[in-house]
Amino acid sequence: MYGVKVMLIGAAIMSHGNPVLKPEDEETRKLAEALKEIGREFSKAEAYVIISPHNVRMSEAIGVIMVENLISWLGFDGVHLPGEYKTEKELAKEIYQRAKVKGLPVVDINFASLGGEYSRFPLTWGELIPLHFLEKRPIVLLTPARKVSRDTLVKFGEVIGEVLEEYDKKVTFVASADHAHAHGNGPYGHAPEAKEYDELIMRIIKENRLEKLLEISDELINKALPDSYWQLLVLYGVLKRAPMKLKLSAYVCPTYFGMGAALFVRK
Repeated sequence: MYGVKVMLIGAAIMSHGNPVLKPEDEETRKLAEALKEIGREFSKAEAYVIISPHNVRMSEAIGVIMVENLISWLGFDGVHLPGEYKTEKELAKEIYQRAKVKGLPVVDINFASLGGEYSRFPLTWGELIPLHFLEKRPIVLLTPARKVSRDTLVKFGEVIGEVLEEYDKKVTFVASADHAHAHGNGPYGHAPEAKEYDELIMRIIKENRLEKLLEISDELINKALPDSYWQLLVLYGVLKRAPMKLKLSAYVCPTYFGMGAALFVRK
């Protein structure tokens, strides 16, 4: 199953905020166009690996979803997207086993049945909105953990990168991520650190210097209230094993949270 071919063909950061579905301003339209461009680039892939902060929430363990069928279940703010996806189970199993061997805190998650029609698990807006911009493919769904160390998340990304480089199908990696949630006019209030965090993250992305993520203070993260930081650490680990160049990036903040996109392709 595994050989010497390089099969990780791209990586991306994709927003999961509702505004990209029906953009109401020019900057959000540009973000939606960037997501569509990612979809066009990733049409060459045979499977996607996606890490989402809005599926299983575990504080101290990284999740690898092993169910056979992933089913649309939970939208956001009244917006529901239909969809049913198959898990690329052999790839999910390889990521889990390789991470486990390296002593990383991973958990394999199934539900109801180990396989077949009753092996089913819900998808949320955190996965469905990025998937809305991608052609339908089998997926591997991963979830981050906020209380594991930064180095552990990076190492997990390195494991993913190693596995995807060796897989015998063309695969892409997606970090589902929105940025700071404290821009005001929302449930989390206003904090000036939100703007600071988003500007810093987008600068790191545009410079393709994701190692700088490790220098961001806990204080800034805690005040800005992002749900992107942990997935980006995993992405950094992936790119350590599969160096890529930045092809495009976009950012907008039409509501209380910042949204962004970035596409990385092989050098």
